[in-house]
Order: sequence, then C-alpha cells, then structure tokens
Amino acid sequence: MEAHVAQYSARLLQQEKEIKILAAEIDRLKNFGCLEVSPSLEGLRDENAKLKYRLNVLQKSLQEERNKSVKSMININSRVQEIFRDAIKAAYPDLENPPLAVTPSQQPKFGDYQCNSAMSITKMLPKTNEQKVSPREIADNISRNIPENEYIEKVEIAGPGFINVHLRKDFVSKQLSSLLVNGVQPPAIENRKKVVVDFSSPNIAKEMHVGHLRSTIIGDSMCRLFEFVGYDVLRLNHLGDWGTQFGMLIAHLQDKFPDFLTVSPPIGDLQAFYKESKRRFDTEEEFKKRAYQCVVLLQSKNPDFIKAWKLICDVSRKEFQKIYDCLDIKLIERGESYYQDKMKDIVQEFEERGFVQMDDGRKIVFVPGCSIPLTIMKSDGGFTYDTSDLAALKQRLFEEKADIIVYVVDSGQSVHLQTVFAAGQMIGWYDPAVTRVVHAAFGVVLGEDKKKFKTRSGDTVRLIELLEEGLKRSMDKLKDKERDKVLTEEELKAAQTSVAFGCIKYADLSHNRMNDYIFSFDKMLDDRGNTAAYLLYAFTRIRSIARLANIDEEMLQKAARETKILLNHEKEWKLGKCILRFPEILQKILDDLLLHTLCDYLYELATTFTEFYDNCYCVEKDRQTGTIVKVNMWRMLLCEATAAVMAKGFDILGIKPVQKM
Repeated sequence: MEAHVAQYSARLLQQEKEIKILAAEIDRLKNFGCLEVSPSLEGLRDENAKLKYRLNVLQKSLQEERNKSVKSMININSRVQEIFRDAIKAAYPDLENPPLAVTPSQQPKFGDYQCNSAMSITKMLPKTNEQKVSPREIADNISRNIPENEYIEKVEIAGPGFINVHLRKDFVSKQLSSLLVNGVQPPAIENRKKVVVDFSSPNIAKEMHVGHLRSTIIGDSMCRLFEFVGYDVLRLNHLGDWGTQFGMLIAHLQDKFPDFLTVSPPIGDLQAFYKESKRRFDTEEEFKKRAYQCVVLLQSKNPDFIKAWKLICDVSRKEFQKIYDCLDIKLIERGESYYQDKMKDIVQEFEERGFVQMDDGRKIVFVPGCSIPLTIMKSDGGFTYDTSDLAALKQRLFEEKADIIVYVVDSGQSVHLQTVFAAGQMIGWYDPAVTRVVHAAFGVVLGEDKKKFKTRSGDTVRLIELLEEGLKRSMDKLKDKERDKVLTEEELKAAQTSVAFGCIKYADLSHNRMNDYIFSFDKMLDDRGNTAAYLLYAFTRIRSIARLANIDEEMLQKAARETKILLNHEKEWKLGKCILRFPEILQKILDDLLLHTLCDYLYELATTFTEFYDNCYCVEKDRQTGTIVKVNMWRMLLCEATAAVMAKGFDILGIKPVQKM
C-alpha cells in the first residue's frame, strides 16, 4: 500500500505541474482573444481531482492499516523467522532457498526459540578441500549475521548446531501491556480475503443426528477464526433440499393431507412421516411410480408441487433451528435447490469443452488422476449431486469471488469432493496456487464400545436428545459440587448451559478432526485434564482473583497503562511467553485448519497459569486476620492477560464462559 501512495503522489505532482503550465498558456492566449474555453485544462483538472481523491483514500487506508498494525498482536515466531532468514541470506548469499526452521523451545534451558537450520544447510554447501563445513561453524556464521532487532536478547549455539534464542524481557513485557491496553487483537494480515465455508448441511425431512454434530461444530469454529482475523466470511448451510426423496414425500403428503394447499398440514414428527413414505416407496409399486411423477413436476416448477416442497422444508427448518439456537450457530441457508437453474449451463459448458462422454444414456466426465467419473446428467435427463456440487463450486468462485472455499464434510466424501475440485481446475475455473479450495474432512463419532455411535435400539442418535442429555448431566454435576447453594438461579442456569454445550463442542474440537473420536459424557464433563469443564472452571477462578482483591476493570485498565509487567520469576516469564504465543497458534490453524491445536494451547495456558499462581503471590494476606496486606499489580495484570486470551480462545471455539461457576 505504501508503494501505491508514493505512486499516486508522484503522479499528482506531475499533473499539478502540467496544469500550471497549461493554465499559464491558456491565460496568455485569452489575453490575445484567441481562446474562450479549454477542454484540455478542464479534463486535466478532473483527472487531478480524481487523483487527489484516490490519494486521500489511500492515505486514510494506509493510516488505518498502520493503526491496526500497532494494535495487532505480534506473531513472535514469524518475527524470529524473518530475523534468521535475513541472517542466513547475509551469511550465505549464494544459497538458493535455504531451509528455515524456527520453533518454540521445549525446555527453558534451550532458550525460548530454537533455529535448527544449520544441519540442513550443511548438506547444501559444496565441499571445500574435500572436507565439509561443520553445522556448528554454520550456526556460528548465521549467529554473527543476525541483524539488530528488538526481540532477541542473546543466542547460544548448542549440540551439533542448534541456535538457542533468548527473548528480551522488556520486549515481552511491552507486548503484554499492549495486549491489555488494546485487547486481544488478531495478528496483522496482508489482505482481507473472502471465505466461503460449507458446513452442517443436514437433509430436509431427516432429523439432525450426531453425524451432523461434527460438521456443525467444526465449521462454526473455523468461521469464528476467519472472522476474528478480519476475513469476509460467508457461512453456508448446503441443505439437502432437492431430489428423489421429495417425490415420495409429496406423494405421501397428498394422500395423508389432501387439503394441504389450503390447510397447513399438522406434521408433528417429520422423521416418522419420512419413514412412512420411504416404506411405501419401497413396497408399493403404484406409489413409487407416482413419486417419480411428483419429482418431474417439482423439477418443472409446478406451483402446487413447489408449495408442497416448501411446506416440508419449513417443518424441517424449524427443527434444525432449535439445534442451531442451542449451539449458537449462525448460517445462511443455500440448499441444493439454489443451484438448480445453474445446472443446465454446467452440462453445456463441459460439453462445449469436449469433456463429456456418453455412457448408457448418462453424460459423464472423466477427470485426470481421479478413479471415478462424475455423472453430470442421468439417462432420464435429471441432474445429480455431481452436477449440483459443480454448480455450487462455480457460483462460489465466480459470483462470490471467494479466495478460500472450505467444505466441512465427513471423510467418506473425500473421493467425490477431490474429483469435483479437480474438474473445476481442469475446466479452468480456478488455479489452486491462487484460490484455496479445501476439503476439511473429519472422522466419525464412536460410542464407548468403539462402534459407530448409536442408541441401544441401534437407531442413529438424535442430536436434540443428545443436547438435552448434556444439559441434564451438566446440572447433576453442578449440584454434586453444591454450586446450586452458592449461585443464583440465573447464574446456575448460565453455568449449566455453558458447561453442557461447551463440553460437547470441546470434546469434538480437542480431537484431531481427521480421526474418529469416542463420545463420552463422563469424560467430557470431568473437570480434570484437557476438557472444557476443567478450562471453564480455571477461567472462572482466574476471573475471581481480581474480584476477591476488590480490583475492578477500571483499576486494571489504569494499571495496564502505568504498571510495568515484571517477569523476574521463572513462572512469570513462562506464563508471559505462553500468553504471547496465541497469534502463532492462530496462524498455524489458518494454515492447516486443525482446531485441536487451539484446544491444546488453551490447556497449556491454563496449566502454566496454575504453576504461576501456585508459586507467585498475586494478593498477599495477613495469615492471622486474612485481610489483604499487598496486591502485586503486575501479577494481577498477568492474570488478566491470561483470562483475556482464554476468553478469545473460547469465543473462537464457540464456547461461552461464565464469570461464576
């Protein structure tokens, strides 16, 4: 952006010179009566005004970016990487694409960060006098070329060539103060990207079950992260609201409620209604034929059949919304039906490009490197999921102009989605080097018997029943701890909801989404170990410290501006560094979309805080009377910074903490 400002400024200066010269020439000609109006001068003045306006906008935008950068949390790992990148380039200018490996140190004795590039560089350097340069010599050379910076206190070379990096305490202290003054801000990003996230996606007329839980929770958390860093996010619910099943549902609706066009049908249990229609479809030949006719009439947009379709969709939508309200999920519904009018053009485009082959009346597309072809038109002229997914992909690329498209869909759809993505590249819709289109796959939910999660009768677990069970168990847990005796009714209800839904979400998100995970209420409600229950209790304890010391928010804010955060004790130092790792954790998740990294970090932060609190007095009391003798305000600020980062982490995970529990 700075380059653009400089460019416009230069053009503006040049143009103003030209205007002065032209204006002087026009005045001279006017004096001789040779000229009445000068279109060239007016045109140049218009252009000058446009340039001034554009420059003003750019300068304002640049100032906003500078202000934002000042407030943004620094990704320390990235900054240390930049320093070592410059040092390696200075030490070995002829080395092309040298390896850069900087990671947080695992043990305090090895410093705070560690650069492990020397060993890899050894293999890249040519032999001199038949003898290789040792990694320690390379590490020493890199260290001597580290530029002046505000981050690093000192470096040490250890072992075969590791460079141990020690951060400056005053730098860490300043960053913590900045966090407290400005709030938890996202790391600075270069461009504001447009992101489309396709998640949840239940089927109309079928109840949401535990299988939809993962897509919904994971997708929502990804959206929250993208939104926090400043991306423009479109949250899409790709509902299964079209296709053959609607033929049988409409035919059954006609039989059970023949006056449905004038009187709203009392469909209380849509799941039972679906099962009845499916049974008839499988056993009654005449009903099956009529169901197929209903599909044709629906696809031809017959008004009566469109109304029947809408009635069925509305009943489902109300049931889905109960789930979304419980879990605080916000989505824009855009089902398969949204893309129906675009599918004909998709088939035509693939045909015109010569990608379509005929197979028993079907139109199929073979994509290089993919084992199964896409069927873009059935032999009866109908479209398929392949067609609708291609239409959705194109719409998101060309109409939404997405820079990133994420499909949060179970692993079973991997082959299908990879084929759709490859087809989009084959036909030239997008370049994967420019636009990121990714399948964020996830495993299945297992019961404690390590089999697919089912009810005792073998049915799929209904999601609404699962959430209700979570609420019941959460309240039982709170009463076991006698929290009902110290919390008001309103506080107890808030704690119940926070623990119930927080634990269900965290149990999912704390596992690598690529793996299956075992659903266990007992484990997720355990307040020991890496669970939401433990973290939520830890958070309320941290928040209570200032309250018990009679320190309010205004006093903390004043202290944040005026009090230096001391980091002399090893536990203060460890906690301070842990707090500031938050931006690098977020960056890692933006890169790989694996949210369990954030859960692991929050657990590490909570346990690091406990170590700090056990070893460093924040509030000193008289042993006899219990009255407060001294408040160590810099430590109170460390408590506040920990709680602030935990709160933002919870927000990204979709978990609502409470102040009292």
